[in-house]
Amino acid sequence: MDARRIRIILNRTEAMRKKALPVFCLVIAFVVLATACAVAGVSTSHKVVRNDDEVTTKLTPASSNALFTDRAKYTFEVNNNTATDQEGTVSYLVKRFGKSIHTESVKVHIAKRSTEKYKFEMPALGAGFYKVDFMINVTEYDDTTRRAFGIRPQEVTSVYQRPADFDAFWDKAKAELSKVAPDFKVTPMPKMSTPNRKTFAIEMRSIDNMLIKGWMTLPVSKDKNRKFPVLLGLPGYQVDLLPIMGMDEDLAIITLNVRGQGNSRGRINTRREEYIVYRIDDKNKYVMRGVIMDCIRCIDFICSRPELKSDNIAVSGGSMGGYLALATAGIDKRVTLCSVQNPILCDIRNLDGEATWPINDIKKYVRTQPGLTLDKVYKELDYFDGKNFALSIKASTLMGIGLLDPYAPPANEFVTFNNLTGKKKILVFKDLGHETSQVFKDLDGRWMRDAFALF
Repeated sequence: MDARRIRIILNRTEAMRKKALPVFCLVIAFVVLATACAVAGVSTSHKVVRNDDEVTTKLTPASSNALFTDRAKYTFEVNNNTATDQEGTVSYLVKRFGKSIHTESVKVHIAKRSTEKYKFEMPALGAGFYKVDFMINVTEYDDTTRRAFGIRPQEVTSVYQRPADFDAFWDKAKAELSKVAPDFKVTPMPKMSTPNRKTFAIEMRSIDNMLIKGWMTLPVSKDKNRKFPVLLGLPGYQVDLLPIMGMDEDLAIITLNVRGQGNSRGRINTRREEYIVYRIDDKNKYVMRGVIMDCIRCIDFICSRPELKSDNIAVSGGSMGGYLALATAGIDKRVTLCSVQNPILCDIRNLDGEATWPINDIKKYVRTQPGLTLDKVYKELDYFDGKNFALSIKASTLMGIGLLDPYAPPANEFVTFNNLTGKKKILVFKDLGHETSQVFKDLDGRWMRDAFALF
């Protein structure tokens, strides 16, 4: 989604001006990983639609979010709009970690121009997440609908513990950052401003003396002493964040381009696929250490500005941006609210076999480095695992996930969510992949405005 389209969306409705749908609801959609918004090969459009000479299906879980206590229950509806009776089977196959667990098949007869419903109750299963394929094989139609469901997700945990020196590692990084003069710079950008919002280019020096850039937009206000709550939007993978506008009269919005991305590429100017593995074999040099410190430096920037409220800071993002929001809130107690969609790099050691990216790129890199092993990389990545940051988060947290996500699998997401000890809420979307719906964005906006008393 380009900047022009974002601005059209943000400015075209009077409802937004009245705060029915604040810009906060749309920011995360902008920063979500642009190339990973859908799950390839997953059927998500099986709806009962009356079309001549077609067989259509609809799969409905007994639970609205496909989370169950012990037994998953589904209704599989088949609509035969053809002029021919359909004979064959309807079946399902439950899988976990790539292995088949249970299957069931029933013979069916569906008369022409008729609809039949088949109810399935699966056997009791242990806590965790499962994939299920519902298949129809009849006279004139074959199809497979792929879904996922969860059993007692609140019990999902990881066997992999946080390193004993996790806090010490990040305290050392923050101490190193504190020795770098921030050299904050704010440049008015009148040509990028709107009648209701002023736009500024911002710059700062981060760890390794890296120059980091971003954008800040402020509401136009007659009160020169007014202080604004802050929404900090963090970027998806290799996303170039631009200024976020809108009609809000009471919210400052900062978008940060971390090192190696957007207008902060600088010394780190990798190819897209190389960024995630840049110096991954050394936790003290891994790109994400610097990236996370860039986010902390931006919190420093917010706290340095007289027009910004340092006690009303919300961090938000999707995909890598969601991960960075977790990391920032986990090691910086100045964060008030943490909003995340489909964060990557959660329960990293359990991604293999469940996620396609970034684990495949990491494994590919390991194979090209003599003497490097995946276990060695895992030991370094333990210091960057989203679930380990979650243990330290005190900020109120809102998370949204899709059960069909190939990059941020639901079990890994729930491990992270369950590690949160503060106030928290999660929205689960049963038919979505690396994305969440407008329902999340609307709730997100209301939640933030309520927390910051923006009425």
